[in-house]
Amino acid sequence: MPDLPPPPPLHISAQTALFLDFDGTLVDIADHPDDVVVARSLPGLIEILSHRLEGKLALVSGRSLDALEAMLGPIDVAMAGSHGGEFRPAGRREGHPLADPLPNAVVEELSSFAEANGGMLVEPKPFSVAVHYRRHPDAKAGLLDCAASIAENRGLKMKHGKQVVELVMPGSDKGSAVSKFMERQEFSGTVPLFVGDDVTDEDAFTAVTRFGGEGVLVGPMRQTAARWRLPDVGAVHDWLSSALGGEARK
Repeated sequence: MPDLPPPPPLHISAQTALFLDFDGTLVDIADHPDDVVVARSLPGLIEILSHRLEGKLALVSGRSLDALEAMLGPIDVAMAGSHGGEFRPAGRREGHPLADPLPNAVVEELSSFAEANGGMLVEPKPFSVAVHYRRHPDAKAGLLDCAASIAENRGLKMKHGKQVVELVMPGSDKGSAVSKFMERQEFSGTVPLFVGDDVTDEDAFTAVTRFGGEGVLVGPMRQTAARWRLPDVGAVHDWLSSALGGEARK
């Protein structure tokens, strides 16, 4: 398939809204979710960008809001966690749900399968549960079958990302989170950009196009609804920093 061109320089203006995925976009993916390395400059970079964009920036991640804050500290930017299941505008300390909580029985079913198949890492979240098979690639097919069966029986959505399978509650997806932000006054009338790396970001790529915006794929080329591509996390940081000039280095 033909490659995508790099995005044009990020333009800070009253008409620009920016949505950023976290893992694989702002930080490199690690074998264990807790092992990711957050660049020391990243929290400040995000806050400065949000300030320059007058609050029209949001992190939209598969991680929970608590997990994002544990990684980044208590930065004052808008966030959506758990693939959009949790939603928190800028200036608020409390989030509110866009989906119903995940039943404990779903976590128990997946945990039983994970334990019986090598002890795969299970990551419960308020509105979803993820099973990471990076260290157990032979369990992939069985895990997909198990997760698909649970999803069908319980009316859940299944997402298959980079060596992770996740079951999420209806209404918990990144496209819904983007649309919710775009309904807010501070985002109204803007042209949104979404930067993300995984197939779970495709809902958001599609959502921003409905508002006249575009997606930026991070990482290797694949089939995508994004218009542009950056090769890696370092390129994302450079692209973001270049919009701020010398201020990004403070």
